[in-house]
Amino acid sequence: MNNNRKTEKASLDNFAPMNQEVDILEAENMVLGAIFLEPDIVHEIIVEPEHLSNTRNRLILQAIRDLQSESIGIDPMTVVNKLGSNLENVGGISYITDLAVSCPSTANIGAYQSIVLEQYKKRKLIASAAAFMNDSSEENADSFYHTYVEMQEIGIKKQRDKKDVLMEIFDEMNEDKGELRGIDTGFTDINNMTGGLSGGDLIIVAARPSMGKTAFAMNLAGNCCMKNGVADVFSLEMPEKQLTQRMLSSISNVPGSKWRNPYRMFSKEDQEKASHAIGVYGDWDIYIHDESKQTVAEIRAAVRSTQRKHPDQPHIVVIDYLQLITVLGRFERNDLAIGSITRELKQMARQFNVPVILLSQLSRAVEQRQDKRPMMSDLRDSGSIEQDADIIMFLYRDDYYDKQTENKNIVEINIAKHRNGPVGTVQLAFAKEYSKFYNLSRTWSED
Repeated sequence: MNNNRKTEKASLDNFAPMNQEVDILEAENMVLGAIFLEPDIVHEIIVEPEHLSNTRNRLILQAIRDLQSESIGIDPMTVVNKLGSNLENVGGISYITDLAVSCPSTANIGAYQSIVLEQYKKRKLIASAAAFMNDSSEENADSFYHTYVEMQEIGIKKQRDKKDVLMEIFDEMNEDKGELRGIDTGFTDINNMTGGLSGGDLIIVAARPSMGKTAFAMNLAGNCCMKNGVADVFSLEMPEKQLTQRMLSSISNVPGSKWRNPYRMFSKEDQEKASHAIGVYGDWDIYIHDESKQTVAEIRAAVRSTQRKHPDQPHIVVIDYLQLITVLGRFERNDLAIGSITRELKQMARQFNVPVILLSQLSRAVEQRQDKRPMMSDLRDSGSIEQDADIIMFLYRDDYYDKQTENKNIVEINIAKHRNGPVGTVQLAFAKEYSKFYNLSRTWSED
């Protein structure tokens, strides 16, 4: 080994054999040495040249990756040949020969990769933080946040043996886990189509104004809380008091119009119902975040905080709505900005294993058609939204456009995209005065 190298120390508290401090360069050398010792292991290595701290090692790993892509066998001579004029830059044949005999076994390759990747993440975060400290501009703040998110995605991929997966599937065949695999929506037909709201899913709820999309999303949150779940609601348009009054109206069946002046407008029965609703709502684990300007980073931080408080409860996230989320950084087009948001929210859903209900506006093109039922192309900046969403639901009320329709107080929920299930339309009854949705077989008078 070369004794003139600059060394860095990496703590192995989480993954190193015997909890010893190991030279980061030594770990990089072991990864490369393992490839020379067992060339086929290159297909299992997730470390890339950019992850290495040493310039010579980066050049060597790049040469190895090039040989891999060309389906050429990997050994010291083929690597020397691929390096060509870069051979002297890596220390010549002697350095490669040393690497080839440096790793006695591939048994700890996972641990050495972890060391390399952890040190890479630290270097990237430190550099990004330093840039922000030197110039605390919005662009550098955005860059630091994106670097942080990106670093969370880097690491050893979780791998399971095929037998483990098959055993899990077999167990599910012989174990009744109930009708739902996800969070109960409270609506029979939607449950039947979705199996409940699954963790990791990004669910778009889109409609034109006055269709009831906010009420629908809040009903989903409320139904989760009624089943001892927890809800984070990010309301970028409506203040918490107004949203809470809507929730109380939904619980109590007291018309929303009366909450504008309850002292004068509430009957004795309304007072009793409202007082009961306040008690019910007070016991729910629901958190409303009503700041008008919220970034994805702030949303992520709040969701993380809630999960720490309620680690074992079903958890739903509602965001009202997409187009009001504050975008950090500059984008050439609005659809690129929207795409960055939906991509990060999808990552957040997977990271925290929660369903994220994201409300979205529709373009005015709907109003120009004779049939005003929404379609995928009506989503504003639809490309990225359609790509990132697991489920897309469109809401439509015929009685909004046609006062003479027979379908009064009926909302169509069109599940237009469902990554893991069927698509189609279901109908729910909507009591607008209570901001409350019902299964179609039920009536307003039922609690």
